[in-house]
Amino acid sequence: MIPDVSTGAHTRGLLAYLYGPGRRDEHFDPHIVGAWAMTGLPDPGREADTTLTELAAYLDQPVKLRARETGTMPPQHVWHCPVRTAPGDRYLSDAEWGEVARRVVHAAGIAPDGDEMACRWIAVRHAHDHIHIVATTVREDGRRPRNKRDGMRAQAECRRIEKQLGLRQLKQGDYTAAPTPTSAEQAKALRRGRPETAREWLRGHVRTVASAAKDEAEFFSTLTALGIQVKTRIGPETGDIIGYAVAQPGDVNNQGEPVWYSGTKLAPDLSINRIRERLAAQEAPDRPTASTTRPANPWHTATETVDGIPAILNGEDDAAAQAQLAAFGELLDAAATITTGPTKTELRAAAKAFEHATRSKIRADHQHASHLRHAAKQLFRTTGQGDGEGIAILISSLVLVAIAAANWHNARHHEQQTAATHQALLHLQAAHGHAASRPLADLTRRTPPPEITHRYETALRQAVPDHAERILADPTWPALSTALADADASGHKPAPLLKKAAELQELDTAKAPAQVMIWRLKLLGHHPAPNTRVKAARSRSTTPTKPAPITTQPPSAKAQATPPSPSRRTH
Repeated sequence: MIPDVSTGAHTRGLLAYLYGPGRRDEHFDPHIVGAWAMTGLPDPGREADTTLTELAAYLDQPVKLRARETGTMPPQHVWHCPVRTAPGDRYLSDAEWGEVARRVVHAAGIAPDGDEMACRWIAVRHAHDHIHIVATTVREDGRRPRNKRDGMRAQAECRRIEKQLGLRQLKQGDYTAAPTPTSAEQAKALRRGRPETAREWLRGHVRTVASAAKDEAEFFSTLTALGIQVKTRIGPETGDIIGYAVAQPGDVNNQGEPVWYSGTKLAPDLSINRIRERLAAQEAPDRPTASTTRPANPWHTATETVDGIPAILNGEDDAAAQAQLAAFGELLDAAATITTGPTKTELRAAAKAFEHATRSKIRADHQHASHLRHAAKQLFRTTGQGDGEGIAILISSLVLVAIAAANWHNARHHEQQTAATHQALLHLQAAHGHAASRPLADLTRRTPPPEITHRYETALRQAVPDHAERILADPTWPALSTALADADASGHKPAPLLKKAAELQELDTAKAPAQVMIWRLKLLGHHPAPNTRVKAARSRSTTPTKPAPITTQPPSAKAQATPPSPSRRTH
């Protein structure tokens, strides 16, 4: 059951909509099912000689009286709260809806039970699944009601009503969700032939641009380059930008003026201050790479960075964990932007679903996610790399992070964020199916002979005995044996490599553990094999029998005496 509180200034105008045909002729049989005083109340839906003006006058009497006494009309005096049951719920009777309305206005502070001086209100039903509560927020004694946090209180009461009436139990929110489009915005999008409202369209574009931008100037210039209208609010004392608003091209009001949405009207984390916090925390400090002789593959760099998120989510620093989830959302935006085909479609859906999971009541310390944010911005600037295998490796890690994120939110009772993460997980799994199909088919086609496969099976049982049976039962085991053969040919020893791959990510929650191992092996395979480095060091420590190749720096005495041990990549 979903209440949606808003305010306005025109009582009769709202009644005209409630008793009218609707924007798409969806209203039928409008009538009052509850009110502050049913006796003698005019109902235009039941009485042919009663007008909307008469009903509005009844509701506005305390408002007009206060206006005469003070000399000014009370601002935003119309309180409007549609209450809708969830899809699949049974239809409530008029009497049940009347009781729902009474409880909502009581919980919201509009008309507390037993208060004879409370605000006037009515509940109009013009559909099977919802009602509209209309109140005028001037009490009979001329005072304004104490309805602070009315939306939150109405939400809490609806959760109790759902349980008592046997309705679907919706997730408890924490008011970090992005504002939902109004019915008017939805109707306008339908008239314009748009698949989403202007608010939703702008939210997606502004979020993506904020994820990709290097600084504030690039953020605004990119929005403008995309055709989005931008206006900024300047502080009178400092001359700095203290706010901004955006408008979708072609979205105008009745006067032909652009319909503006401020950053906070799009999402809580799209205000100028929240965006600045993220931009200030994007630079990653230098850290060693696996190879200094070739440029880093941005897909592999992103994967290696993503692999560290579950450990942070399992830690005790919630501010750092929340920062990782926020940056993880930016990485999803990046991956969705530069991929193609069905993979792109699913990644876009995953990024959109995960958007709410990037926020909670826990304030993020964005400095903890600088590496991840840097990796996301590198992906935004990538073209033609990672097609197929690279993106499959990354999405394999994204799936496991989404599972860890769902567990993190669930442990902190973030119900809506948990649901959003589960929805994103479904799209990520679908995206991985599309991205991995061709690389897996190629690996399966090149499956090594049985005697070699048997040797790799023995290595698997030795390296990961706890997961060996599940991996061998996975239909993609033949492809994994090919991946092992490729790594073996490049100088990696199968058993140590398998053990290291298993240590990179937990396998307990993986539905296809062999696939997870394939992409771990592929990622590790891009690093030089440890035994190859040892052999190279030993060859340098002995006296060559043939002329040695020219080097820029001879090996040191220490290096000759003790070959360097294989380096370990940290996460």
